[in-house]
This record gives sequence, C-alpha cells and structure tokens, in this order.
Amino acid sequence: MIFSGLVAGQEIKIPGDKLTGSIKKLWNSKLFSNVDVYATKMDGNDIYLEINVSELDKVGNVTIKGIKKSKIEELNKEIEFQKGSMLTENLVTTTKNQIQDKYKEKGFLNTKVTINTKLDTSNTNIQDALILVDKGEKIKIKNITFHGNSRLEDKKLKKQLKKTKENTLINIFKSSKYVEDLYTEDLDKVIEKYQEKGFRDAVIIKDSISFNDDNTINLDITVNEGERYKFGDIAFLGNTVFTDQQLQSLIQIEEGVTYNGKLLNERVKGDGTPDSKDITNTYLDNGYLFSRVNLVETSAENNTINIEVRIIEDEAATINKVTVTGNDVTNDHVLYREIKTRPGDLFSKSNIIRSIRELGQLGFIDAENIVPDVQPNYAEKTTDIEYSLSEKGSSQIELQGGYGGGAFVGTLALSFNNFSIKNIFNLDKYKPVPRGDGQSISLRLQASKFSRVYSLSFSEPWWGGKRPKGFNFSIYNSRQYSYNPYERDVDKDQRLDITGASIGLSQRLKWPDDFFTLSTSLNYQRFDLQNFFLSTFGYNNGISNNVNFSVNFGRNSAGPSPIYPRHGSQFNVIAEITPPYSSFNNKDYSVMTDEEKFEWLEYYKINFMGKWYTQIWKDLILMSNAEFGFLGAYNDDIGVSPFERFYVGGDGMATGQFDGRQVVALRGYPNSSLTSVAGGTVYNKISFELRYAITLKPSASIYALTFLEGGNSFNSFENFKPFVLKRSAGAGIRVFMPAFGLLGIDFGYGFDNIPGTFEKSGWQTHFIIGQQF
Repeated sequence: MIFSGLVAGQEIKIPGDKLTGSIKKLWNSKLFSNVDVYATKMDGNDIYLEINVSELDKVGNVTIKGIKKSKIEELNKEIEFQKGSMLTENLVTTTKNQIQDKYKEKGFLNTKVTINTKLDTSNTNIQDALILVDKGEKIKIKNITFHGNSRLEDKKLKKQLKKTKENTLINIFKSSKYVEDLYTEDLDKVIEKYQEKGFRDAVIIKDSISFNDDNTINLDITVNEGERYKFGDIAFLGNTVFTDQQLQSLIQIEEGVTYNGKLLNERVKGDGTPDSKDITNTYLDNGYLFSRVNLVETSAENNTINIEVRIIEDEAATINKVTVTGNDVTNDHVLYREIKTRPGDLFSKSNIIRSIRELGQLGFIDAENIVPDVQPNYAEKTTDIEYSLSEKGSSQIELQGGYGGGAFVGTLALSFNNFSIKNIFNLDKYKPVPRGDGQSISLRLQASKFSRVYSLSFSEPWWGGKRPKGFNFSIYNSRQYSYNPYERDVDKDQRLDITGASIGLSQRLKWPDDFFTLSTSLNYQRFDLQNFFLSTFGYNNGISNNVNFSVNFGRNSAGPSPIYPRHGSQFNVIAEITPPYSSFNNKDYSVMTDEEKFEWLEYYKINFMGKWYTQIWKDLILMSNAEFGFLGAYNDDIGVSPFERFYVGGDGMATGQFDGRQVVALRGYPNSSLTSVAGGTVYNKISFELRYAITLKPSASIYALTFLEGGNSFNSFENFKPFVLKRSAGAGIRVFMPAFGLLGIDFGYGFDNIPGTFEKSGWQTHFIIGQQF
C-alpha cells in the first residue's frame, strides 16, 4: 500500500489517472517484476481492489572470472552490479555494456560478457551471479585508407587522426587501438583540416570497419572534398565602439585568400589561449560583458564567401563586488592588493586572467586551482566576481644531523613565505608561527667541525602596505676551516671568515607596462683569510672588502604558476658595480701585491637572463632560455677581480664555494669543468627544455623534461666566441613539494670534450636541490 500511494476511503475514478499513477509508482520503485490490479468486489460506490505483485530478486554473491585479480577489484568498484541490488534486466544489460565498453576502449573490440544467475536456496528472493569476461585478443589497426580525396593526400589526412593510428614501425610509440569516441573526434579533425584549406563543404560520406584474420582491422574512410573557396568581402555591422579598420586589424584576413573557417572563427571568437587577440575578447577587455559577436555567410557565389560580422555591443558593464573565498590563513588584504579587477572599474577579461597569475605567483596559493566566478546582472549592467582559491603549504622546516667525513653536521633551517611580522609578539597568532601577511623570513644555522654558517633574511613585497614596493634585507656570517682529507684533521688557525649584509628596494613599474620591475640593493661582504688557501687567489692572508650596488631591471609575465609556467616570458638585466677606488685614491697598483690590490674590490658586472614559455599542447611546454654574463675591470693594473667570476658546467649548485662566484648550470658536464681554475670573465648559454606536467597538485608538482643546451666561458672578452659552445642533451624530472622545495635529477650527455682532455664528456648525472633551471 505504501508504494501504490492508495489509501482506504480515497475517492478514485475507474478507470482514471489515480489508479494508472499508482501502477506506475509500483513499477518505478524497481522492486517488482509484475503488477496486476483486480476489482474483487463492488458495493455501491465502494470498490475493493486487490494488487498482486511479483517481487524482484536481489543480487547475492557476485563472482567475476576471466580477468586478473587486480582487474577484478578494479571492475568491482566501477559496476553497479553489487550485492543487494535489485536484479533487473536493465541492470544485467547495463553491466554487460559497461564492461564491454571498458575493454573496447583498451582495444579489445571482441570482448564478450556473460552474466549467469542462480537462486540461492538458503535465502528467499536472492540470486547469486557469475560474470564471465572474455576479452579476446587486442585488435589493432592495420590499414587506414581514404577514398575520394584528390586535393589532400593520404599522409596529410592520416596526420589528423591524432588518436587513431596504424600499427606500423613508424607509430611504434603510439597506440594503434580503435576507440569509437576518439575515432569520431579524429574524423572531425579531418574535416577541420579540409576547412582550413578552403574546402568548406567537405564531408565524410561514410566510414567502415573490416576485420582481418590476424586480429587486426581496416578502416575505410570516404570523403567528398567539394569545391575550394576563398574569402570575399568581410563587413562589420553594429560596431560603434571600434572602427571597421580596428576590427579588420584583429581579423587580418584579406579578400581573395583561401577560405579558412577555423582561422576566421579564432580571430572572431578566440583560440582558447589567455592572450588571444580577437574581436570577442577585445570587447570583453573593454567592459562589454554583454556583447555578442556572430558570423554570418551572406553569399558564396563563384566559390567566394562574403561574410558579415554582426555585433550587438550593448552597454559596458562595471564591476559591482569582488570577493575571495578559500583563504583560511592568508589575510584578505594580501589577496585583494594583487587582484586587478576592482569595484567600479569596467569589466575586463584580461584583468581577470592577470589576477589569476598574480595570485598564483604569491607562492602560497595553488595556481592550478584559482577559479573566477563571473556573476553578471544584465538589468543593472554590472557583474560580481568571486575568486575561489585554495592555499598550499609555503613553509619549510629543516632539522637534521648527519655524520660524514669523520664529523657531525647539524642543520636548522626555517623558511616561512606567508609570514606576519606585525604579529610576532602576539602569541595568539602562533599557529605555529604568525602567518597571513605575505612576508618571507628565513633563518639558517649549520655547524660542523669544518665550518659554520649563520644567515637571516626578510622580505616585504608591499612595504608600507599601499604600493607594490618591496623591501628586503639579509645578514650572514660563515667560517670555513682548513681541512686535511688524508688525516681528517681540521686546523682552526687556517680559516676564511665571510661577513655580509644586503638591503634592497624594488618597485613594480607602470611603464613600459606593469610587468616590469626595478630592483636595487646595496651589498657588503668582508672576506678575512687567515693562512687559508683558495685556488682562485694569489694570497693566503689578508682582508678583502666588497661594497657594491646592484640594479636589476626585469619583466616577468610568465604564469600562471611560478613552478610550472605555461606562457609568458621572464627576463632580467642585472648590473653590479663597485666604486672605482683606483681612480681617486692616487695609489700605484702596478707595484702592489694581490693582497693589497684586492683589499677593496673594484669591478663591474653585467648579466642578461631571458626565458620564454610556449604552450605546445595542454601541459606540454617549451622553455627557451638565453644567458650572457660579463665581468670587467676599471684598471688594467689591477685586472679583473678574482671574486664574482663565472663557473660553467654541471648542476648549477654552488656548495662549498666562498669567493662570490656565479655558478652556471650546463648539464652533461662535471661541475665547473668548462671553466679554468681562476674562473671565467665572460659566458653565454642557450637552452631549450620541453616539459610535461605529470601532476600539479598542491601537495606535489611533478614534471618530466628533455633538454638541448650549449654554453661556454672565456677568460677575457677578447677571446669570447659566442658560437663556440659545449653542447649537451638529456632528460630529467622535477618534484616540487612545499615542505622540501624543488628536487630533481637529470641525465645529460655532453657531446664535446672537457677542456684539457680529448674525450667527449659523455653521460653525467646531476641532482638538483632547491634550484630551478
């Protein structure tokens, strides 16, 4: 009675909708295999109904055979055929189709599934089931043959079948299985290629599959190419905000060129990239959220297609409200100051994209999980924008100890990238440290019987809180003792002390555009050698002071993630100069010892570094890199400083070096092997790195890479030969985890000899920690 919906005393019409609806309810409950309604008695206006139902059996134990145990467990999680389910014909049919489709997608086109059931004699209305899966042999594609094509050759058409390939030696690394859905998508790409070449009316008349005796299939595809068209007149209707000439400059299609429907659509609607230059996005970038742009073919006489771009501009939309959700730690003002869409401004799609990049560049926001929700209000001609985001770990804590080389090494390192200095004395904000204001602070202490290092640094990206003016400072001290590796003995009377400090300011610029920054810093280092030998110096005792001023002019539009940029570029021109003491102290440096010459270092140093990121396909990214560095001297009697030189080759890690050297990675060669012991004064490098993201989750970002690169260093600018490069190639992998930073390994092959040898460098393995190429 409950399932029928009928109750005693209820008025119904016989026959009528209420009785019919009651029977439907019983069927829809999927509990019964048969429903019959009988009128057993009539007494005046009273009727006695009897409803006879046959209850469906339930599924008991389910056994799957014919596939591996691991695959059985996987299949059990996917199908709805589970113990306790109502056993219906629909359930049986759906389960068969689901399993067959699963294996067809893997190339097993002849998969057969049988489901047998039998009553469980110990339980009423229970049937146990046996599912037999016969995958058969994997079917591969032997031949793909096109018919009816004369304008485009088979080779070019087969190239469009991205996921449907013949089983040949050429395609040994590509799948040759047949998957119906993917095959259908590939057929659409064939037509798309025809349309790119001007064959607007091209269609696939038919396609068929034939089976061979060797468990392979043939695909036959018949096309009707139609006539080739060309562009005629392209007219604009309804545009008042932009002139015809401005819109034509976006389309960039001249009358008389071969018709390309895909290109036209991309120039009008966009190509899907963040920086697409097209008519639709141009309107969206200028506030016209409610605008509509449509393409209409007005005529196609004489194979010439005339087109009207019909535009409904509507009114410009302003931003009403901007909100951010998902930030549990980061304070709202830290996020809002990076967002380029502000209440009262005109709506701009490009500003939304830029906001996503800026939020992703913070380092403590998951760049892959920032979702803008545009909520338009057509009546008010306004829109609200909500940025949904998630935070990720941005702090690193390192506490470790180890024994090696006959000594214990202890390290304590703390790094917090979303720190709040204003709450440092507020114990309620320690969770475990005060966070949320976007500042960075790091502390490192390391000690062993060979050396000790102390360092502290702090940076504030918005000094004062109102403008993107950065402030940073750092102080550090290190002491290195002389060590005899044979006797494993340390002589503390032989040591090198380095004390340093740096203070810097940075400013985001508005010209040439707001991707540019200008950074300056004042730096001081004091090197105190006490009977300490360094191979790069001509003296073992003395003090050298390095006071320099550094200017960094750069532009960074790479994004959206700083760990795995997909587009944009990054370049920096860095100039580092010291005062030219020799020009005003009236000393004769030609008769001085090295110790006297380098008491106060003087030099100038120029670096250029540029990276470009190009999205090849989805998460497949090409990173192109070019570098150049030059270290010069003011006075020939002094010569080039022994500090701050370039050392090329290896993994790029500068561990254990105390002469301010700039280490340049060049994989495929041992560390610093492409530079003389004294160091280079000029270097250049070029590299290409093809990256593919395996996962970009907040807990760990992992990507694989292959690379080609070349570089070299030279002892003087007179000897500089920019095209004489040491070349290498290889592959590697990078893993970025917030708690540990960047980890990686590269296998590089050096094609050229190491200076001083006559053999190729060959295979080299490089481990990367905390550095990104």
